[in-house]
Amino acid sequence: MPQGPDKASRHSPGRRSVLKALGTGALGLAALPALSSCSDQAAAGAAGGSPSLLPAPEQQVPPLLDDHKVGQALAALDRLIQDAMTRTGVPGIAAAVVHQDKVVYLKGFGVREVGKPDAVGPDTVFQLASVSKPLASTVLAAVAGQGKIAWTDPVVRHHPAFSLHDPSVTSQATFVDLLSHRSGLHTGAGDLLEDLGFDQDYILGHLNQEPLDTFRSSYHYSNFGYTWAGVAGATAMGMSWEDLASKALFTPLGMTSTSYRHRDYEAAPDKARPHVRADDKSWVARYTRDADAEAPAGGASSSVRDLAEWIRLQLGSGSYAGKQVVDADALAQTHVPQNVTGAPATPGGRTHFYAMGWNVSYDDKARLQLSHAGAFNLGAATSVSLLPGEQLGIVVLTNGRPEGIPDAISSGFFDIAQNGKATVDWLGFFGGLYGKLDASEKPEVDYSQAPATATPARANSAYVGTYANSYYGPLTVAEDAGALVARLGPAASPTTLRLTHYTADTFSFASIGENANGLAGAIFAADASGRASSVRLDFYDRTGLGTFVRSTGSNA
Repeated sequence: MPQGPDKASRHSPGRRSVLKALGTGALGLAALPALSSCSDQAAAGAAGGSPSLLPAPEQQVPPLLDDHKVGQALAALDRLIQDAMTRTGVPGIAAAVVHQDKVVYLKGFGVREVGKPDAVGPDTVFQLASVSKPLASTVLAAVAGQGKIAWTDPVVRHHPAFSLHDPSVTSQATFVDLLSHRSGLHTGAGDLLEDLGFDQDYILGHLNQEPLDTFRSSYHYSNFGYTWAGVAGATAMGMSWEDLASKALFTPLGMTSTSYRHRDYEAAPDKARPHVRADDKSWVARYTRDADAEAPAGGASSSVRDLAEWIRLQLGSGSYAGKQVVDADALAQTHVPQNVTGAPATPGGRTHFYAMGWNVSYDDKARLQLSHAGAFNLGAATSVSLLPGEQLGIVVLTNGRPEGIPDAISSGFFDIAQNGKATVDWLGFFGGLYGKLDASEKPEVDYSQAPATATPARANSAYVGTYANSYYGPLTVAEDAGALVARLGPAASPTTLRLTHYTADTFSFASIGENANGLAGAIFAADASGRASSVRLDFYDRTGLGTFVRSTGSNA
């Protein structure tokens, strides 16, 4: 039965937000407790409330995986990838493995776009989604290593425009706080503004309207909190984020195919298009995903050839080809646990942490594990996973929406390296998890089902008008061919939502963008005259900011 339209319905964070909050890093069984905590948004108390940094985690010495064991896993990697492609039909996959400072695996499989013959290769450029984050913290480590910022500096010191809802948090929030998702910003804060097409300046300038959870005692995965840290670090260097990343990291490592600019991805002659499932479950390249607004958090694009060089730098403590590109101590701090993301699910389980752009865990051999996944619901899934003590790392990029494919390939690779064979059907395991996430993200109200008793709407003229909202900007409701439409977003390119009557003063519309999850509700409230005085868009009301109030004197 549908929920009554007069009942407030706050949508839970979208599937993409849940995936990001998981931080699925795919490093074998040790990752399972964190994954099982997804229903709680992986929220837990922070690892201490102090802004001071913890000691860098110990690495396993000596290595437990010799060349023979790693060789076994490398020999099986083609089969793991081909099996994933056969079972899922995902159009393209690229992977690279680094061991002992050597790129020992570098391959592409499948096609860049369904229906076209161009093959994926080691130089094919993919959108990285949230694998952009550990890449970004490496860039900021280069800035910290030069003494231009300190990790514990308040961000507002380097960017005076930085502002959050609580002035005390604004004055205290450090790079560590923003990069480890402990500022109090809720998961997905600002993401819906991005979906509507607002640019970075608008979103960062309105983020101070987002309510905050407890500062330094909560974990909420925030793209735009992370983005603020990147922008402030670039400001400290007197340049744009995109130029800083190129100068500090991409150019020294020869990462010529890597960029934080969407236009560079689009201009790449060898690029993988994002794909989603069509109604018949086949894959189709339907969407374009421009993540420039959240560039440090999700806007990078790269090839596995380039990312292998970055993994070399990570495993080499900032050293690359005999040169110290990033200060070793500054880089090591990005690996230090700062926040709890997953409490142990069982007495024998392990706690999982978030550092600065990295998920951190420890396996049953006491080995440090670093990982991060990326997910665009509009068509990309990526993963990078490192065992620093083994000097071993793998990156897997795909051009299909997140279904656990890169997670399964990475987990299978490490499983075979450790045990000589795969001990779990990783694709089945991760596929099941992602399938449950798909099912769990449905709206609270099923607007596709007509209510048992529907009440007629008022005349269209009762709803037509302009409604104000300080966060999303104005919403204009107009009549179009006898029906109602709502327009909101940037004035130069507004989004049009077609309203379909549900019952009484409630209409439905199709949600749009990366966080779309089906039909949502536009719930009007009328005054004594019978004219709508406000409208709440439940899809945009996740943190209480989705009510639009009729502007004074607005009749059309």
